[in-house]
Amino acid sequence: MRTALSIKFILLLIIVPLLTHQLTKTFLLTPIIRQYFQNHEQVVFINKDLEEEAFQELSHYEEILRFQGLIGLRENLTDEEIEEKVKHKATEITQEYRAHGIDSIGNVFADLFSIGAFALVIVSSRKEIEVLKSFLDEILYGLSDPAKAFLIILFTDMFVGFHSPHGWEVILEGVAHHFGLPENQEFNFLFIATFPVILDTVLKYWIFRYLNRISPSAVATYKNMNE
Repeated sequence: MRTALSIKFILLLIIVPLLTHQLTKTFLLTPIIRQYFQNHEQVVFINKDLEEEAFQELSHYEEILRFQGLIGLRENLTDEEIEEKVKHKATEITQEYRAHGIDSIGNVFADLFSIGAFALVIVSSRKEIEVLKSFLDEILYGLSDPAKAFLIILFTDMFVGFHSPHGWEVILEGVAHHFGLPENQEFNFLFIATFPVILDTVLKYWIFRYLNRISPSAVATYKNMNE
C-alpha cells in the first residue's frame, strides 16, 4: 500500500508540472507572445548574442555561395542573384530566430507556472510526503553498506568530482538556450568554481551528521572505497 502510494505521488510530482508547462505554453503563452511579435515587427532577437549569431550565419551563407561559384561546385551567380538568395536566406533566419524568441520567452513563464503547480501539489499533500519520506528512508537505509558507498561515490564524482566541470558547463549552456539567455562565461566560471564546493560541503556534512550516526559501517566502507 505504501509503495503504491509513494509511486503514485512521485508520478504526480512529475506529471502535473510537465502537463502544466505544456498546456500553459501551447494554449496560453505562445499565442500571446506570437501576437506581440507580429505587432512589433522590429523585434526579432531577444538578445545581442542571437543577433550576432544570425549575422554570422548569414555572412557564412553568402561566403559559401561565392566560394562554391569560384571553385566550380555551382554555376557562377551574378551579384544580383547572390543578393536575392541572401535576402531569401535572411527572411528564413528572421523567422527562425523569431520562433526561437517566442519559444524561449514561453519557456520562462511556462516554467514559472510549472513551479507553482509543483508547489501547490507539495503544499496540499503533506500526508503523501510523509509516506514518501518513510518509503525512501526504508529503501536508502535498507541498502547494503557497499551499495550506499557506491551511490555516494557515484554522486560525488558526477557533480563535484574531477570531471564535473564539463557536465556543469553542458547544463548551464542548456539552461541558457532554454531561456534564450546570452552565454556568460564569467558567470559560468563563477558557478562552477563555487556551487560544486557548496554541494560537496553539504554532502560531507550529511555524511558526518546523519549517515555516520545511522550507519557508521557504510561510512567506513565509503572511506575505504574512496581511498
